[in-house]
Amino acid sequence: MQAPGNPFKAKLKAGQPQLGLWVSLANAYAAEIVAGSGFDWLLLDTEHSPGGVDSVLAQLQAVAPYPVSPVVRPDTNDTVLIKRYLDIGVQTLLIPYVQSAEEARRAVAAMRYPPGGVRGVAGTTRATRFGRVEGYAEHGEQALCLLVQIETGEALARLEEIAGVEGVDGVFIGPNDLAASLGYMGQPGHPEVIAAIEDALVRLKAIGKPSGILTPDPVFAARCLELGSLFTAVGSDIGVLVRGTEALAARFKG
Repeated sequence: MQAPGNPFKAKLKAGQPQLGLWVSLANAYAAEIVAGSGFDWLLLDTEHSPGGVDSVLAQLQAVAPYPVSPVVRPDTNDTVLIKRYLDIGVQTLLIPYVQSAEEARRAVAAMRYPPGGVRGVAGTTRATRFGRVEGYAEHGEQALCLLVQIETGEALARLEEIAGVEGVDGVFIGPNDLAASLGYMGQPGHPEVIAAIEDALVRLKAIGKPSGILTPDPVFAARCLELGSLFTAVGSDIGVLVRGTEALAARFKG
């Protein structure tokens, strides 16, 4: 049996923009509902949701029949946690709160088997189709994709250094934490925050590193795409549910 490819990573390498949706409901049924909505990728979040390895496994199984790429955000840059997600078949990880090149290198090492890394070896995981994929230990790494999240002013100052770490496939700019770091808590749309994000996207494009962002603002999303964002999330399942149900109630109560 051949190892599955990673369409998300292939499109990043080809410079092809991909639209995504943040998925925070931590439920397989909800993930399957949005899997067929037409997005290129779904971010299965466990940093700011009640999700974890067990719920992500169910979500992966639920979205597998659909033409959408799952990306998983662990709650921390932890070697053991990364290993567990890789073993259940996650191919693309978004590591939050990366502050330095050293932290990026630690994430890269967690993605790779020895001697190039520190990932623990197991032969009968879901990632190997329970031992049926030929040569997974030697070649499986080629389908893995590592994204790192930059979300503070300090990390922005080290952007090129972090992005330049071998094994980092893309850099995601986290607007909410960045706003807080820059002194604008709860104001990701503040002009100074917007300027910092736009500058980061331009800098990443200049060094040839794929960039990404999350913004529910369609005007700013279009601007980010214009500046070269290649994996752009334009909303969240919770946001759509909240705003949609509020609008429905208001229509009949107003």
